[in-house]
Amino acid sequence: MTTEQDKNQKHQERMQRIKEKVDARINSAQEERGLLIVITGNGKGKSTSGFGTLTRAVGHGYKAAALQFIKGDWACGERNLLEKNGVEFHVMATGFTWDTQDKSKDIAAATKVWAEAKRLLKDESVDVVLLDELTYMLSYKYLDLDEVIEAIVNRPAMQHVIITGRACHRSIIELADTVSEVQPLKHAFDNGIKAQKGIDW
Repeated sequence: MTTEQDKNQKHQERMQRIKEKVDARINSAQEERGLLIVITGNGKGKSTSGFGTLTRAVGHGYKAAALQFIKGDWACGERNLLEKNGVEFHVMATGFTWDTQDKSKDIAAATKVWAEAKRLLKDESVDVVLLDELTYMLSYKYLDLDEVIEAIVNRPAMQHVIITGRACHRSIIELADTVSEVQPLKHAFDNGIKAQKGIDW
């Protein structure tokens, strides 16, 4: 019969093997540069994840900026918090495309926010740029894909960029350093529960 001491010994040996592998990976990852992070997929939490990373950066004293595409003029908990901590925001403020039903107005609003994004993507003093729900602007062809890629590729070497939204274009996925896909298993809204302040926005 295996004693508790034997179990502990085997566990310790297994954890030591894992530790050696993890340490080796950490030691081999020595390059340091700005990352392009994509958070895509059909599940809830893409913007939340992007803002979580932005908040983490601000907590470490980094300078950050957020550009929100699609969003309307309703209250945004993340903005309420982060603007007080020096984060620059630019918001499309037209709402969802099915609400506006005005393509030319949406394109004009997207172009205005994108102009600010291009400025920030050239600014070496900005450490992290969140392009929240940018993917829709490319899917709807409100913005030019090549222009977006050029701005991202030519950004300052140490600047991190986070892109969120469904159906991210494959060219941006290929360019990205880290890509996460959020998939839905359940959503409260599907069961008739409305979006709630402080949780959903």
